[in-house]
Amino acid sequence: MPTIRNLFDKQGLQETLDRIDQLTPNTTPEWGKMNVSQMLAHLNVTYEMTYEDIHKKPGAFARFMLKLIVKKPVVNEAPYPRNGRTAPQFIISNERDFETEKARLFAYLNKTQELGERHFDQKESHSFGPLSVKEWNNMFSKHIDHHLVQFGV
Repeated sequence: MPTIRNLFDKQGLQETLDRIDQLTPNTTPEWGKMNVSQMLAHLNVTYEMTYEDIHKKPGAFARFMLKLIVKKPVVNEAPYPRNGRTAPQFIISNERDFETEKARLFAYLNKTQELGERHFDQKESHSFGPLSVKEWNNMFSKHIDHHLVQFGV
């Protein structure tokens, strides 16, 4: 079971930031195809979808299917399987700069914590419609945990 840290809580956020700080540009994955810089960019996509208007929103039918099939495993507390499939917009195939992607992730995480639970309560997600605070936190926290475990931290 992944550790679902409360990223809205300063301590939970700090524990996550400390784990990310253990990564280096040379940290190698225990599984999967992404290097560490690509993984950080991959994690940033979730926050781009939350805060930026740079990813195309799914149409009505796609959104219905996402809610029906994808939402539950993304927002519940069950861990993601190793080498699981990912949505196309989360695939990072080009090279990324480690320090840039790490700084972006830190900024997104800090922004999320500063906005707080009230901001996210029933906030519309890019793909799943309104989510509870717990669902938002589960989505954010377990995704990060999954990839930090992938890279040995």
